[in-house]
Amino acid sequence: MFEQKNGALCFSRRGERVCVQAVGRDGLRVRATMFPRFDGADWALAGALPHDADIEIGEGGATVRNGRIRCEITPLGQMRFYKDDTPVLCEYYRMYCYDSPHTPSLRVVAREFTPVRGGDYRLVARFEANEGEKLFGMGQYQQPWLDVKGCSLELAQRNSQASVPFVLSSLGYGFFWNNPAVGRADFAKNVTEWAAESAKQLDYYITVADTPKQLVENYTALVGRAPAFPESLLGLWQCKLRYRTQEEVLEVAREYHRRGIPLDLIVIDFFHWTRQGDWKFDPKYWPDPAAMVRELKSYGTRCMVSVWPTVDKKSENFAEMDERGLLIRPERGNQCFDFLGDSYIYDATNPEARAYIWKKCREHYYESGIDLFWLDEAEPEYTTYQFDNYRYHSGTALQTANVYPVCHAQAFYEGQRAAGQEEVCNLIRCAWAGSQKYGVVLWSGDIQGNFETLRDQFAAGLNVGLAGIPWWTTDIGGFFVNVKDPRHNELLLRWFEWAAFCPVLRLHGDKGPSDIPLLDAEHDHGGGFCHTGLPNEIWSYGKEAERVMEKYLRLRLSLKPYLKKLMREASENGSPLMRTMFYEFPEDGACWNCTDQYMFGEKYLVAPVLYEGMRRRSVYLPAGQWKELESGEVLAGGRTVEADAPLDVIPVFERLG
Repeated sequence: MFEQKNGALCFSRRGERVCVQAVGRDGLRVRATMFPRFDGADWALAGALPHDADIEIGEGGATVRNGRIRCEITPLGQMRFYKDDTPVLCEYYRMYCYDSPHTPSLRVVAREFTPVRGGDYRLVARFEANEGEKLFGMGQYQQPWLDVKGCSLELAQRNSQASVPFVLSSLGYGFFWNNPAVGRADFAKNVTEWAAESAKQLDYYITVADTPKQLVENYTALVGRAPAFPESLLGLWQCKLRYRTQEEVLEVAREYHRRGIPLDLIVIDFFHWTRQGDWKFDPKYWPDPAAMVRELKSYGTRCMVSVWPTVDKKSENFAEMDERGLLIRPERGNQCFDFLGDSYIYDATNPEARAYIWKKCREHYYESGIDLFWLDEAEPEYTTYQFDNYRYHSGTALQTANVYPVCHAQAFYEGQRAAGQEEVCNLIRCAWAGSQKYGVVLWSGDIQGNFETLRDQFAAGLNVGLAGIPWWTTDIGGFFVNVKDPRHNELLLRWFEWAAFCPVLRLHGDKGPSDIPLLDAEHDHGGGFCHTGLPNEIWSYGKEAERVMEKYLRLRLSLKPYLKKLMREASENGSPLMRTMFYEFPEDGACWNCTDQYMFGEKYLVAPVLYEGMRRRSVYLPAGQWKELESGEVLAGGRTVEADAPLDVIPVFERLG
């Protein structure tokens, strides 16, 4: 039953084949299948080269060890994982003929393969729930729970949802579900279940360490880390829905320049093009992009342009892409996306399609001097998220949909690098494991503008960082916003203050209600027929709001040397810029319960104001000396303090010593 093969422990039972391999530092990769052989797909673990493990096979089962992690396997195939000699994770198994304290008559197995139409299996992996355990990571979900223990999380990509299935445990292990299939993770009180709706094999990685920092380092060493972040983009990113013309963009940049406010980047959003899938400027409104880029550069401002993966049937490229099989194919119906057109979506999992879209974007954007791309709609967004209705080059959507944003980012990263660009930094609306190595800033999508949503973003930003993606941002103030609401400015300022201590400081949103007339109401395409939002520059909300936002922009710019250091750490060891309190203070039990404050790197404790009307809040200071940034007061740690938070102040404490 058990055998040592190519340095791995393998066994088979009742048609199931299982392989446990040593990968990376203190890590094991587990694969299982009901097929005659493994399918060879490594997904995010493509760079995880296995090495010889310490293996023991006996009458009572087998053991495989890699450094500090050990897996014990019973004769019936149940696996238990240990950090040194401490159990951390055990498969859930309730079957007869098993020496266990649990009732065996339930007939529930740890690894369940249920056949589905098409020849694949619906896969479920079950583990015992650990009492008192806290779980973090998993990417970006629109909910306020930093600790995801007790949560049921869909393993699927949606607008504002980025499923990155790495979870970090307070017990000292990290677990990565290496399967891009649509599914679910349930971290219930009585059992933990990972499910894939359609898959050929089970594939996961588990690692152990003493600290969360070491766990993230182990994990990102295998799936990849972010490259160097451009120093020129550490300041303000300016965007709105949407700058409609070349002159509008230039006038905004000129005004920033006239006011003496540094502007690192300005973004040209959607429908600057002729039709979706043309991937070029509408010449009526953008007559000379190269000249625009040159003028922006003279102000110290770079330009980013939005690219959608959608291809309108009336696009000049649709017929060729359809003929060459470069589009995602619906199993039923004849479209994927119906926003402002009748559109398909290019298939980013197809290398030929990736080369095609980069060729078009290089010709129409890159050669005009634009080397930053906003990869919007990157889930991709479907009119209806019926994942069983789409087929990719990589397989069905049910099998492989979650890898799409990785491949989409790859298309541009590899194209830009091949063109000689040294630092790649593109904004993207979705991510999966390994996306970070393609130089993407994940943003949290089209979110509501209210304090409830602000709290959701707080949890999302911290958990996505723990899942290996350090570059992250939000639409300051939310995307869907009524700026004429008298409460709006309070939300905007609280959000901006917090964003100054996020990886990227970025103004964006559909600021309404907009009554601005269309530039071209006679046509159904081109840059003039689509609406625009209200102004969204820092001077757009009154003198006091401008004062506060400029205050925190200036503060952020003063931190550039520190920001560069944090970005370098993200590239070197995978550490996020936004760090949960326990990430920096794992030995402090109180930090594992801090859900509304965080560390910005190792030096600054940030306590954002997340509730309307709040002007004072509690802050837990770990042991040591702390200086309040606003007042300069030095406080002793190891206790909870009350911090003043008037509308123009976010409580921030500098760690001394």
